[in-house]
Amino acid sequence: MASVLMPLAEGFEELEAVTVIDVLRRAGIEVTTAGLDGKEPVTGSRKTQIVPDATLEEVMDQDFDMITLPGGLPGVDHLKKDERIQNLIDRFNDKGKYTAAICAAPTILAARGHLEGRQVTSNPEFQNQVNLGEVDYVEDPVVVDGPVVTSRGPGTAMEFGLKLIEMLQGEPARDEVESGLVRIH
Repeated sequence: MASVLMPLAEGFEELEAVTVIDVLRRAGIEVTTAGLDGKEPVTGSRKTQIVPDATLEEVMDQDFDMITLPGGLPGVDHLKKDERIQNLIDRFNDKGKYTAAICAAPTILAARGHLEGRQVTSNPEFQNQVNLGEVDYVEDPVVVDGPVVTSRGPGTAMEFGLKLIEMLQGEPARDEVESGLVRIH
């Protein structure tokens, strides 16, 4: 079974976290949410609270197939400043494992140079406000460049989650989950 780690920090974007968690779990993917500050409820940018499955410390040494980072402010700032998150991202990158980031969260990957030379996207507000580095910036809803997946924001969260399913379990699994969602194209 594929496994995904989603760290949650105060001020995360709810749609980007909950939508992705839900869609991945519909595909039978094991998603572990990890709180930076323990198992206390983590409050999102719109005041929704989520009780994480584990503490970040509890999962630091586990072997996940992917790490996915929700956007939202100040959640992204908290993730970017946390040395444990930076170490995890470096470890995933060094092993060629999937790193996924949506909205403002690609700036977390950029802070460590993991977007250099890649095709990426992000929330348009962060394209020029934050140094994404030397990247090929595109405005597609979801962009995959090797093991790095980026997406634009809350409105692309469903497509982002479906793409993550496709990457971890293949197109048939994605199609099966998508058909049950009754999406209108």
